[in-house]
Amino acid sequence: MKKNLFVGLIFCFAIIFFSCHKESSVNQDLTKDEPLSGSNNGATQISGVGFLATTTECVPEPGSAYAVRMTGDLVGCLYVYIDKFECSPSGTYREEGRDHFVGTYKGVPGAFWTTYKFEAKYEDCDDNIGPLGAEIFGRCQHPLTAGTGTGAFLGATGRIDMKDDIAAGNFPYRGHLKF
Repeated sequence: MKKNLFVGLIFCFAIIFFSCHKESSVNQDLTKDEPLSGSNNGATQISGVGFLATTTECVPEPGSAYAVRMTGDLVGCLYVYIDKFECSPSGTYREEGRDHFVGTYKGVPGAFWTTYKFEAKYEDCDDNIGPLGAEIFGRCQHPLTAGTGTGAFLGATGRIDMKDDIAAGNFPYRGHLKF
């Protein structure tokens, strides 16, 4: 019995050793659909940081609530249009709206629209006014609206995600765009 167990362990070790050494080839059929580095299914990964913009950094668009100055892969202004919001008694705030980005990607000018959903926790929240007190955390998703891209973003699709950095007072973003 001990001999059979020993032989079995040696056999398993041999399989593991010869299957996992550095020179093992990878089946090309298994990797042919894998995206190249920096992309996701043909999409390009983007990232950067947004900052609440002053009116001299981003001249307000009519009807926009405020603007975010974008840095990183997207350089320009993200104008925010709030369509609706709701509060819960616990201070949870949910908002939906549209964004209009006007700026550049890799130095090429362009623009696009998104729809967005924002969710955050504040010290308090009022159904008529909105958030009250300090923000505790917040995040949002911004899928691009099909057919709205111009210039560098003509035909672009994808999504941008932001997560508020409360301590730093900015909005790091990441996402994938398909051109």
